[in-house]
Amino acid sequence: MGEIVIGGMCLGELQTNCYLVYRRGENKAIVIDPADHGRRIYEKLKENGLEVSAILLTHGHFDHIYGVEELKKAAGDIKVYACAKEQRLLSDTRLNVSRSMGREETVSADVYLNDGDELTIDGMTFKVIETPGHTEGGCCYYFPEGHHLLCGDTLFRESYGRYDFPTGDYNTLMKSIKEKLFTLPDETKCYPGHGMMTTIGHEKEFNPCLFD
Repeated sequence: MGEIVIGGMCLGELQTNCYLVYRRGENKAIVIDPADHGRRIYEKLKENGLEVSAILLTHGHFDHIYGVEELKKAAGDIKVYACAKEQRLLSDTRLNVSRSMGREETVSADVYLNDGDELTIDGMTFKVIETPGHTEGGCCYYFPEGHHLLCGDTLFRESYGRYDFPTGDYNTLMKSIKEKLFTLPDETKCYPGHGMMTTIGHEKEFNPCLFD
């Protein structure tokens, strides 16, 4: 069985990271946050011999969901997963900020998840970690095998997500980072919604949230 690989594409006007999680040598991939251009994501995977098996959403902001419906239509019978506490934001164009962007979008997940849930898709097991603060229902996906964390807009390299959007809260975000993410192994590789990859160990030393 091949190792878990994290690939990525940078999409949309906010340069949002869309990630692909798959096993080396296998042909199934989980897509995390199809930021935009769903058809392009599908074609890119197809070019590399990969098929979409599921879509996971870290949160419901417009720049992370614009490509969902187009990708789902292209890929066929696949399910969308999101945190249960994000339903309100996913279904409200004001809360997910798509109305302000002039391109309204809503998404309904097929499966709603809760903190601590463990799922296995295509032989890859991950844990759901609720990390509210950037949005009320934001979450991260942790793959213990290989120590991979898909952290959306909760944690960035030497930074953290905004908390001034609807349903965001500064104190809640700080608690999510310090009490949930910083308890993961230092070697955990973090793949944020924007910008460069980092590690938990690096952020425990350099992230400004430590001084807040």
